Amino acid sequence: MDEDKFQDDIRTYRERSWLQFRSKPYFHVYVLLAVSYLLILVFIIVGLSKVTSLSSELSEMNAEIPKRPSGLDDQLFPCGPDTRQWEYFNEKCYYFSLETAPWTRAKTRCEEKQSQLVIVNSMAEQNFLQSRTRNERYWMGLTDMDAEGVWRWLDGSDYTRGFQHWKAGEPNDDARNEDCAHLWGNGEWNDVYCTYLCYYICEKPLPGAATAHHRGA
Repeated sequence: MDEDKFQDDIRTYRERSWLQFRSKPYFHVYVLLAVSYLLILVFIIVGLSKVTSLSSELSEMNAEIPKRPSGLDDQLFPCGPDTRQWEYFNEKCYYFSLETAPWTRAKTRCEEKQSQLVIVNSMAEQNFLQSRTRNERYWMGLTDMDAEGVWRWLDGSDYTRGFQHWKAGEPNDDARNEDCAHLWGNGEWNDVYCTYLCYYICEKPLPGAATAHHRGA
């Protein structure tokens, strides 16, 4: 009987302890905290689900929106944002030097810039160039140093049938081996000896234009 009474006392003690615990204020606090954590967990799961869904929708929308062919830099600097000293005209880029040099040195300078001395193909291009030369003299990619009187463009363009804009009476050689051509102060062409110190104009295709042309050929 003593043992049964002992077991009853232990059970009674546990029940009283539990009731006392439940009656204490912090029991409700623990319950509220547990509920709060559960709600936070639910919100996190729902939020992650929403984020995943929105991300998927945004990806689909971006795929449907046509991309612009070029960025703002390409629009402001068609010749490339890293070559802002180059000027754009009619699918080509032009560099107007700030230094003078003999014709052969000017030719090398342009080649170092992955370009060539300018080839003038039309009156529109001529007008563009002479509007930028500011009454100075600039080398072109035109010479007859290989054979006197036989003028040729560096890129092999047909000189005889192509555009020409010589100053009156030029080219005249003047018995001084005037084998290189430059833009005169007013934009007209003149021949002069190739060691003359002159500014120069380099030209190259618009970036990507040469590749596009090659693919279309």
